Amino acid sequence: MSGSIPADWNIRSPEVLADQRKAYDRMRETCPVARDEQGNWTLFRHADVRRVLLDHESFSNRVSRHVSVPNGMDQPEHTPFRQLIEPYFNERRVAWFKPVCRAIADELAQGLQGRQTVDLMADFALPFALRAQCAFMGWPQELQQPLGQWAQQNQQATLKQDRAGLARLAAEFESIVAEQLAARRQPGIVADADITAELMHEQVDGRSLTDIEIASILRNWTVGEVGTLASGIGIIAHFLAGDPQLQQQLREQPDKLYYANDEIQRMHNPLLENRRRATCSVEIGGRQIAVEDRVYLNWVAVNRDPEVFPEPDCFSWERNPQDNLLYGAGIHVCPGAPMARMELVEVIDSLLQHSGNLQLAAGREQVLAQYPATGYAQLWLSGF
Repeated sequence: MSGSIPADWNIRSPEVLADQRKAYDRMRETCPVARDEQGNWTLFRHADVRRVLLDHESFSNRVSRHVSVPNGMDQPEHTPFRQLIEPYFNERRVAWFKPVCRAIADELAQGLQGRQTVDLMADFALPFALRAQCAFMGWPQELQQPLGQWAQQNQQATLKQDRAGLARLAAEFESIVAEQLAARRQPGIVADADITAELMHEQVDGRSLTDIEIASILRNWTVGEVGTLASGIGIIAHFLAGDPQLQQQLREQPDKLYYANDEIQRMHNPLLENRRRATCSVEIGGRQIAVEDRVYLNWVAVNRDPEVFPEPDCFSWERNPQDNLLYGAGIHVCPGAPMARMELVEVIDSLLQHSGNLQLAAGREQVLAQYPATGYAQLWLSGF
């Protein structure tokens, strides 16, 4: 570790937590390769992050001693697990899940109609994300509340750097998964009863997945889906509430939602960061990163880099979608991107069709989410 190098910043400082986007923009312009008090590096520039994403020799995804399938794997181990997972988000799966998503979104949106003001995060975004994820995995809806509490506690433990708490929460999730696997091992349960049951019958390199590997896959899907999906819904709704012209255009032309959703989330990314481990000494932006140093990729800052996105705070129909790192790049690009895009289109379209003119509620404070989350903790809207 490069322990003798002084720290450049603290991601948990009050200044950063008060307005993450503003803080990360400032770091990108003043200290684009920054070291924190723990000796970890954070990259804020688009070019630097893209370089790391595509250099699988110098930067490893194996950053934790805990099993992480396939996010925490490198080639060649990563490849068969990635090939196993990708069909769960292919065109056929997306088409199968689309009406399920729409039904959930419509039911929740109908419940907002007639209300003077709504906290969209508590009353719509998070319930949708939890219900959709349980439906996708084939889990009972009774698990929505425990999963929501688990996600919230996981966020708080991360903010506090509570390693014991994070270990306890990981064990709790494995226990939830173990109960679901045990239920599917009962006599009469068919192999393709739901996605969780299907995973139990998958093989990699000629062997069945272990329960730990299945739990890791489902945990990655849950952590990666519930928080970021709810955050994305809030971010998009907040932006549209401030742009009535675009809001109405998308209400009338929902086919444009695919591009619009990605562009809005480029300006305010629903996922904060991912990390890598340096496998060799490497220089980035004039800073020397040592072997075994941890390197964090700050998605919020890179997708607002004016070197790639002129006027980064402005919505534009003319951006090159290939520059948008919303779902990453390289061999670890998000496998669930097709599913996530479909879900966001359906849920935002449902929200627009069940509202007249979404507006930020007068006299209500919009509360920003805090690290490690982004987006909004509370988002008060009117116009239903």
